[in-house]
Amino acid sequence: MIELKNISKVYPNGTVGLNQIDTTINQGDFVVIVGRSGAGKSTLLRSINRLHEITDGEIIINGNSITKAKGDQLRKIRRDIGMIFQSFNLIKRTTVLKNILSGRVAYHSTLRTLLGLWPKKDVELALQALERVGIPDKAQTRADELSGGQQQRVSIARALAQEAKIILADEPVASLDPLTTRQVMDDLRRINQELGITMVVNLHFIDIAREYATRIIGLRDGELVFDGPVAEATDEKFSEIYGRDIKNDELLGD
Repeated sequence: MIELKNISKVYPNGTVGLNQIDTTINQGDFVVIVGRSGAGKSTLLRSINRLHEITDGEIIINGNSITKAKGDQLRKIRRDIGMIFQSFNLIKRTTVLKNILSGRVAYHSTLRTLLGLWPKKDVELALQALERVGIPDKAQTRADELSGGQQQRVSIARALAQEAKIILADEPVASLDPLTTRQVMDDLRRINQELGITMVVNLHFIDIAREYATRIIGLRDGELVFDGPVAEATDEKFSEIYGRDIKNDELLGD
């Protein structure tokens, strides 16, 4: 469970990134956050694992305040939160397997991870994660030899090997073609349904949001303007979120 308790983010120049966001994301939800560029989607997502610090309010992860957490407690809370980036965030010159094993860093000492002394259990977890995203034959391939879609699948596998209970995905398909987009989104949905991992995903395209989400959160100028099931996310609601008529809009297609 993720509880956002009246959280706000004001940048040093006075720009309001988030304005009193108050909502709860339940375990097993597949939430898609939508809104125009600059609406606060990435700020909200990255605040959940404290990649961004909020100005006011509090964020509770499974009963623990990540806002107040420090040191080892913060590390343990973050260990349950996987992150998937638009740019994949892989170490390009090393193997897929080593990239996935980096998801295990929080479970071991710094020295052990620097030396690459991974327990057999960790290697098995990494290989199982790679199998789940459908590219088990790529374990010893360098990350920079993969296609964009394959690299994003490695990012997903890394979060699985981390044994994350929550996966945050910041525009995970923005740089992918339509076919690969659906393959990656299918992976995320299957993981959500089969493993019960909570998904919070920023997306650009409305049709993809409607197809994959169980719930949609809409942001406009840092404020929460819609929060409800997909069935209630009508064209009229999306028009309110985006501040313009979205019928026949490019946001409806990919």
